[in-house]
Amino acid sequence: MIDLSFDFCPCKNSGLVMDKQRGFTLIELLVVIAIIAILMAILMPALNRAKEQGKRAACLNNCKQLVLAWGMYADDNDDKIINGNTSTGGHNKDGTCWVYWPGRGATEEERIQGIKDGLLFEYCPNIKLYKCPTGIRGEVVTYAIVDAMNGYDAIPGADGQIVKNRTLIRQSAKRAVFLDEGRLSPASWTIWYDQERWWDQITARHGDGTNFSFADGHSDYWKWKDPRTLDVAMMDYDTWQSSGRHGSLSTQPGNPDLHKVRKAVWGKLGVP
Repeated sequence: MIDLSFDFCPCKNSGLVMDKQRGFTLIELLVVIAIIAILMAILMPALNRAKEQGKRAACLNNCKQLVLAWGMYADDNDDKIINGNTSTGGHNKDGTCWVYWPGRGATEEERIQGIKDGLLFEYCPNIKLYKCPTGIRGEVVTYAIVDAMNGYDAIPGADGQIVKNRTLIRQSAKRAVFLDEGRLSPASWTIWYDQERWWDQITARHGDGTNFSFADGHSDYWKWKDPRTLDVAMMDYDTWQSSGRHGSLSTQPGNPDLHKVRKAVWGKLGVP
């Protein structure tokens, strides 16, 4: 009898038998890890930029909502501009300012109450809109109204420049109302009218720039061009408050960022 059975295995016959127990070698694992690391290095900056752009957009929206509420207050009060000086009112809960600054040592609950005691809360009752997504932990208000918009009225050299009625604003699309100051301060946001000099610190938390909103109701992002502006923005807050604003760095002749901000705040520039 002829045995017609045979063992047919292409792999075996061709010498291509695969070892099912075989895993990755150390070199192969290192290659995979290196590829993943390269991909992460390429993707992380893009992801960080996308994340920052999202925060910037949210901050821009906050600025816009606040200035729209600011405009509604004027609509209801014969075009009178809300008080931008945060150190007035609040103690007696009479709501004489837009929000109340309760002091640096205040609790988060006290800071929130400072919003509720302010005049703007009726028109903007969403607490989250008062803080930039990149704000300091514990702060609940990171925005400020500029001096010129019914703010602190004793700026040296700026007599007669404080606007208290909306009808007196010229070129409202160019006049700043709110900006992202970084944290609430015990007044309004100050910049010199008749000097090429910073007083309150400017921020640069959004890609070396910050956000503003304007009297016509729009908001805008301004990216800084002069390295000196970033030097001011990056200085430690307490150092700036104590000595920086009085030092040589505060005076920056020819700084286009400083010129642009001063013009937006005051509408025109004093000498120089």
